[in-house]
Amino acid sequence: MIKNLRIIPKIDVKNFNLVKGIHLEGLRVLGDPKVFIKYYYDSGADEIIYHDVVASLYGKNQLKELVSRTANDIFLPLTVGGGISSIESIKAMLSSGADRVFANTAFIKNPKLINETVKYFGSSTIVASIETISKDGEYYCSMDFGREETQIKLDEWLMEVQDRGIGEIVITSIDQDGTGKGFDLKLAEKISKKIYIPYIINGGFGKLNHFDEVLNCCDPSGIAIGSILHYGLKNENLVLDQEEGNKDFILKNKKYLNFGEISIKKIKDHLKNKALIRET
Repeated sequence: MIKNLRIIPKIDVKNFNLVKGIHLEGLRVLGDPKVFIKYYYDSGADEIIYHDVVASLYGKNQLKELVSRTANDIFLPLTVGGGISSIESIKAMLSSGADRVFANTAFIKNPKLINETVKYFGSSTIVASIETISKDGEYYCSMDFGREETQIKLDEWLMEVQDRGIGEIVITSIDQDGTGKGFDLKLAEKISKKIYIPYIINGGFGKLNHFDEVLNCCDPSGIAIGSILHYGLKNENLVLDQEEGNKDFILKNKKYLNFGEISIKKIKDHLKNKALIRET
């Protein structure tokens, strides 16, 4: 189980800057995404998730240029999303160098688009992103990077996207995102019983033992991580290329929470050690 697990840095981009928030809100500029991606590539990442977090809100996607430059510099699978709403928008991302494309808002608004894109590109190319939040003991789906809640229950949507032929699912816990408190274990147990295709979990990882906790509850194909990696690299005084966005955090060289110095290598070494312990 563990040795096939992909460790996937998630790069959230707004106005060409890497950003990170808490509960998908209060997005702070942390630096130039190209610098982060190159570092993660050199550090042994298995894949990169690239997300334009305002594309659905503004109705456009600015990732094409960034993806093109990134694909020329690294040789890792790139899964890209944000503002994906048609066959043509997927073609544009793939022609820029993306290996796979994910969508959330467009699929919720038009579920038939899942069938259309899977038929056209194949299930291995199309990923469903699901942003979920807990309300009164039930999990509901959200759109537009968590900005718009829906009345769609997670259980029902999971079954529908799978029935429509999606190849993999990325599930983000809005409640835990950016907190460093660990993934939502109740959510992990729930999805382990509802998903029969590969899935990636995202949101809340802050310590090495958080990986152990979640792997005791479910069997994901990958773990997407942001803050636990980004804030450590941010503290190396990265210089911004762009002037847009909330730059106060990085300009004042602040630190956030106690993520420590956790690298991809440390995560993988930790998981390998755990795997060896389980085999003896």
